[in-house]
Amino acid sequence: MTIMATPIADRPEDEEMLVPHPDITNGPMPMDAVPTESTDTASIVTSENQPPDDPPTSTFSWTIENFSRMNVKKHYSEIFVVGGFKWRVLIFPKGNNVDHLSMYLDVADAASLPYAWNRYAQFSLSVVNQIHSKYTIKKDTHHQFNVRESDWGFTSFMSLCELYDPARGFIVNDSVVVEAEVTVRKVVDHWTYDSRKETGYVGLKNQGATCYMNSLLQTLYHIPYFRKAVYHMPTTENDMPSGSIPLALQSLFYKLQYSDSSVATKELTKSFGWDTYDSFMQHDVQELNRVLSEKLEDKMKGTVVEGTIQQLFEGHHMNYIECINVDYKSTRKESFYDLQLDVKGCRDVYESFDKYVEVERLEGDNKYQAEQHGLQVHILTSIIILALYSLFNIRICFC
Repeated sequence: MTIMATPIADRPEDEEMLVPHPDITNGPMPMDAVPTESTDTASIVTSENQPPDDPPTSTFSWTIENFSRMNVKKHYSEIFVVGGFKWRVLIFPKGNNVDHLSMYLDVADAASLPYAWNRYAQFSLSVVNQIHSKYTIKKDTHHQFNVRESDWGFTSFMSLCELYDPARGFIVNDSVVVEAEVTVRKVVDHWTYDSRKETGYVGLKNQGATCYMNSLLQTLYHIPYFRKAVYHMPTTENDMPSGSIPLALQSLFYKLQYSDSSVATKELTKSFGWDTYDSFMQHDVQELNRVLSEKLEDKMKGTVVEGTIQQLFEGHHMNYIECINVDYKSTRKESFYDLQLDVKGCRDVYESFDKYVEVERLEGDNKYQAEQHGLQVHILTSIIILALYSLFNIRICFC
């Protein structure tokens, strides 16, 4: 998963500056449900005095007692009502075949509803931190519930190790507090829905297994400087979009900006040299981003937008090694377009950054050849981030 965040405010399309100045720095899944009884305490807070056009929203709080002694595979909350519909929360205390707490929002009366029923809801599920509320874990999603998918949520909501750690504050007096905030909205009629009219945007069509590529393209499109640079890449009247990456990307961005319906990506993938088989094969989004950046960077050489990719995405860090038993230090400066951060066990991205740059002591089999000092078995190593440019591309790792 890639997060690309920009501090640059969007500018009018006729803005002259194409790239920032170099000095600027700055699963859910469905599952079957089987009803059980619940004796835990719960409460519902419903929004008061909502305007008639506002969608109904309620927050449901569920205290699960004797949590560590539960020996059932799945456990349901009491039923609560939002928007005239019956809901409940479903948890797997020991995980749904994973080493994580699994948690879902479930349509409580799905078995008795008429055929072809459906309802749409935006919702969040939370496990409350009872010591420090700011560390509460909350995840948001949305889903159109129907007879085949009557529940939806997160199979890997949070690790069981983190949940059961008494120092973390999620279990206090052997009780866990779960919250569900549910907003019921009108069911979307996909045949008559006008995305441009409703949101101001249109999406990209999926060729088969290209959702990862669509996410990347949408992200790049919404970076103003990148979009302007693509528009300024030179093409000729003899170019065909299916044979020119710059022209295909220009055409796609233009359609995203002005089309009234979703946009196809076949011309762009043909310019990559892909066939139908490639469109149905899952590729690595980070590798696609790098390959696309390299090709665009090469096409921008000698033009007004030369250096755009570097000025937007490139950063620099230094690998640092120090031997403990001898007087030897080594540094090596490198550039990067993205950083891979390990988020497992980290409360937030800042803790992931701390983990990325922390000093590590290597011993034993981790020998290092120090010039004039031979093999060393006691060394310190770390990474020092030297410079970031306008955009910072993070590759999230859950391993």
